[in-house]
Amino acid sequence: MAGATASLLGLQKKSLREQALSALRAAITSGELEPGRHLVETELSEMLQISRGTLREALRQLEQEGLLSPGPRGRLSVRHLDEKEIRDIYSVRAALESLAARTLCELPDREHVITSLRAAIEAMAAAEKASLQERIESDLEFHRTLCRLTGNETLLHSWESLEGSIRMSIMFAGRDKGVKNMSVDRHYDIVTAIETGDASLARNTIREHMDTAAANLVA
Repeated sequence: MAGATASLLGLQKKSLREQALSALRAAITSGELEPGRHLVETELSEMLQISRGTLREALRQLEQEGLLSPGPRGRLSVRHLDEKEIRDIYSVRAALESLAARTLCELPDREHVITSLRAAIEAMAAAEKASLQERIESDLEFHRTLCRLTGNETLLHSWESLEGSIRMSIMFAGRDKGVKNMSVDRHYDIVTAIETGDASLARNTIREHMDTAAANLVA
């Protein structure tokens, strides 16, 4: 681009990378790129109309998120989870979100927390007739908000590192089972428990939520 500064070129490159990330995530979440499928860089770069360098950046990010798995000679494929991995993922989620719930219960003023969590649930309800991807994102945003409101950046970062694995667990189970876990009522139970300020009740509610979700996904 004639006359463009380095910063503007950097933003343009980043935009292409983010678009590629979004498109690839959507393809994996929807099943267009099914679990176990090997990814061919030449095909994907042509389909997305981006350079192989930009594509590799996006693929590295997706690997870090847990959506892709490395294979022989560095070839990447869409990650495939088994039942044990799903139970392990939700066990770690339960630990992290139980800590988040306890932390929020200990706040002297939880009004802003409850308001934010209810707003996240309202967004979930609004997405009930939307695409599977939008429903997954609204569900994840509720749980992300739960962790973010603690102000514990390490907790939030640890939770965010599981996002790709959570998406893959839904792909493993299929749409019907995944959607069942996105029940608005089940999430209101979490908010109600936190609102009481009873840390034990909130932790138990989170653990039951995660245990039920994992059991449903592998049923």
